Amino acid sequence: MVNFYSIHLLYHYGDKFVSGPMRRLQERILGPRWTGALGSSSEIWLLGVCYKLLADESSSDSTASQGYAEFLHDFSSRIWLTYRKGFEPIGESKYVTDVGWGCMLRSGQMLVAQALLFHHLGRSWRRPTEQPFNQEYIEILRCFGDSPSEVSPFSIHNVLEAGKPYGLAAGNWLGPYAMCRSWEELARAEKERYMLGKTKLALPMAVYIVSGDEYGEQGGVPVICIDDAARLCSEWSNGQGEAQVPLLILVPLVLGVGIINPRYVPSIRETFTFPQSLGIAGGKPGASTYIVGVQDDQALYLDPHEVQQVVEISPDNMGVDTGSYHCSVVRQLPLSAIDSSLAIGFYCRNRDDFDDLCSRASVLASQSEGAPLFTVAQSLIESKQNDTFTSEGGNSVVTVPEVLLLESESESMTAVPSSEDDWQIL
Repeated sequence: MVNFYSIHLLYHYGDKFVSGPMRRLQERILGPRWTGALGSSSEIWLLGVCYKLLADESSSDSTASQGYAEFLHDFSSRIWLTYRKGFEPIGESKYVTDVGWGCMLRSGQMLVAQALLFHHLGRSWRRPTEQPFNQEYIEILRCFGDSPSEVSPFSIHNVLEAGKPYGLAAGNWLGPYAMCRSWEELARAEKERYMLGKTKLALPMAVYIVSGDEYGEQGGVPVICIDDAARLCSEWSNGQGEAQVPLLILVPLVLGVGIINPRYVPSIRETFTFPQSLGIAGGKPGASTYIVGVQDDQALYLDPHEVQQVVEISPDNMGVDTGSYHCSVVRQLPLSAIDSSLAIGFYCRNRDDFDDLCSRASVLASQSEGAPLFTVAQSLIESKQNDTFTSEGGNSVVTVPEVLLLESESESMTAVPSSEDDWQIL
């Protein structure tokens, strides 16, 4: 029987000092480590970049080994945000840690952090091995520091504050929809402070939440509306032209009941081949992760469920130890076992990049055999006129109100596990 003390140790120490029965318990809860053995592994897609690990007749073992090393370097360069302890209490609460309830918040932070990395440093950036670090890299990390201060605008404190209209509160779990709307509100407030000259613009991009219709949460297949995206970018640029405005796109989805409907798995896998891919905030039921890649039928992810001490990041200390913001442990989860509630992210650097995303998404929808993740239309009116996808009972995509997401997730947290595979540790 597993006791709570053992689980506390598991999360407190993560992969440190864990062996034997505790290692097996860890892998049942957090997911097994990815092995990726050379010679038996096929290509990996990691946020739009392909790594070929299989040595065929035209390649050598050294070529495959190089691909393996390059993949790990790329993976470990992604910003890893986890449970932290020892931060200033959140609001009027007494919470000085987010252990047990903050995994979706951390998953969302990781997704946005990658967007900032891509924007400021490019997709080809890799974490340097020598100090001092790049100032933009340090500035990005500071944005996600665990402090209510404006110098860390994307801290867990500030995300929760922005998400109050959607029911966010310290100690409560939240669903992907509420997480996405909280980032939309946070971006709006950040832009307002910038326009008033109070802060430097920490999120230099418009945010577009893709939903099913003009009311947002009434259901149906989410639609990337080209007109809406152009309007958001124009407003963000104050009418100075939308063609060069970067765009962060978040698509909250419910793709079944409990775990994902298998009809959507091929499309989910394909999104990781898009050069605009920011991955997925989602994971096991009741235990959110940040999925950054796929290999065959496996999702590869960064796990936020490791407790680490708060680290103070300052631009005055370019040699600060940033090791706790990166992870070289790749975990895997069958794509078929992903929680049906998730959020997909994309980053478009400009209008040409957005048009390329729309083209790829349109092809993906046409190949989805009646089960598209989302569609593309010039306008929502056009989408309704040209909609050829019909709901097929439990196989339809449903975008539900955030209150329902919160209720359903709360129920999943309190339900008694029906088998040993039903662990729902947050």
